[in-house]
Amino acid sequence: MIYLPQLTTLAESLSYHSSRTPHRTAVMTSEGDEVSYARLDRKSSQLASALTAAGVSEGSRVAFIGRERASYWETLFACVKTGAVLVPVNRALTAAEVGHILSDSDAVALVIDGDHPLRGTTGLAEFDATPETWDLWLEGYEPLATPFIPVPDTPVAQLYTSGTTGLPKGVVLAHRSWFGVRDALGEAGSDWITFEEGDICFVGIPGFHIGGLWYATQVFNAGQTVFSMPDYEPRAAREQFRVHRITNAIFVPAMMASLATLTPPDPEAFTALRQAIYGGAPIGPSVLEICIRVLDARFIQIYGLTETGNTACCLPPEEHYIGSPRLKAAGHPYPGFRVRIVDRDGSVLPVGEVGEVQLYTPNRMVEYYNLPEATAQTLVDGWILTGDAGYTDSDGYVYISDRYKDMVLVGGENVFPAEIEKEIVKVPGVEDAAVIGVPDEKSGEAVMAFVQAAPGRTPSTRDLVTFLRGQLAPFKIPSRWRFVDSVPRNSSGKILRRELREEFWAGRDRKVN
Repeated sequence: MIYLPQLTTLAESLSYHSSRTPHRTAVMTSEGDEVSYARLDRKSSQLASALTAAGVSEGSRVAFIGRERASYWETLFACVKTGAVLVPVNRALTAAEVGHILSDSDAVALVIDGDHPLRGTTGLAEFDATPETWDLWLEGYEPLATPFIPVPDTPVAQLYTSGTTGLPKGVVLAHRSWFGVRDALGEAGSDWITFEEGDICFVGIPGFHIGGLWYATQVFNAGQTVFSMPDYEPRAAREQFRVHRITNAIFVPAMMASLATLTPPDPEAFTALRQAIYGGAPIGPSVLEICIRVLDARFIQIYGLTETGNTACCLPPEEHYIGSPRLKAAGHPYPGFRVRIVDRDGSVLPVGEVGEVQLYTPNRMVEYYNLPEATAQTLVDGWILTGDAGYTDSDGYVYISDRYKDMVLVGGENVFPAEIEKEIVKVPGVEDAAVIGVPDEKSGEAVMAFVQAAPGRTPSTRDLVTFLRGQLAPFKIPSRWRFVDSVPRNSSGKILRRELREEFWAGRDRKVN
């Protein structure tokens, strides 16, 4: 197990590995790029010179819109060397959504893929990351002569929350956010998440997402190889696993499932895979069991938020076996991390009772950028108030019920939409479902379900209610139904409940009843 506690910033990590293993591949992509640690060090220093010449300095925000090619990771380390803060932007966002992030973050420079429609329109100092010209352009700059020297509390990244309930907020993370889990596991001698010499690590979660950026930094800190696939496609991804003998991977559940369910099977594709990490969305036990059988690796589920610097809890490999009762858990806090469940009054609840999940982690955010009131509401005495509803068991494992703010109050009974959605999608002929609360004069709120039928199928309301009667308490079964062509989700796969609720709650002073 690789554990290098002397490295406390990303600057130290790159310097250490570029001097000791300069020829080892730091970044490999499915497009054929291979960048050594020495080259990553040099190219990021050249980009740092270009950024400095454009006025970037300590604390400046540098946005990136593009795919996870080598240029993305070079931009990360260029920001490290100038003291700037990287602002990764989801390339699938609309022009208006991108505009909000660029404005809100006070970005002064933008590194942008050459094929992006916004290129040349932002008014910022733009740097064209077209793959065919990027390296040649960088060679026009000498490496930055005097790199900035960060400390663990120096901000280095600003990631925007998905914004399902309002405008996205910029979560500011410091260098320490990339080292807390490593130190917790290393000091405890735990093998929950490990790296070994020669690891090639598939980063399946996009780099603009906290999961992808966090895991890539863990690979860099260990001095191993990040494998990026700018455009994910299951069959092509499986071929990359087979050809490159990928040893570690991080996925969102849908991505992992798409690999495991490919037909015809390719038994040789995953024989090198040692460790599979997944998180970011729920996964059904039956789907997870398929992944366990097909991928045949050490599985680790991670749970956390952008605000917690990604993972704060982990469901370790020993709990991943077919039939394990813990497969429904989000995980256990890392050594030294803490969790508590509180009610609406802030009182800590006992084991088994549902309340808001709050997490204490050294990875926690610095702040929401330029939002002191929102920061004070989420970061309280070192605790991150997650907004998730859940409970703990007697061994300290955390179970997530739903988003706390999505809870529906039906005649005084708490109803969590995710619980109902999980059952609805089990009904034959249902492809997707979303549940919200709508105003009801009798019970305060009523449960309403939006159902997307599978192609060629037409389940009826009667079919749905009949199935749910054996699975849910009567007050949880939706009393109102609507069949839709698709359930609205954002680019991270989260249901856009705000969009669904708007029709029913418009014009009301309160969005609960």
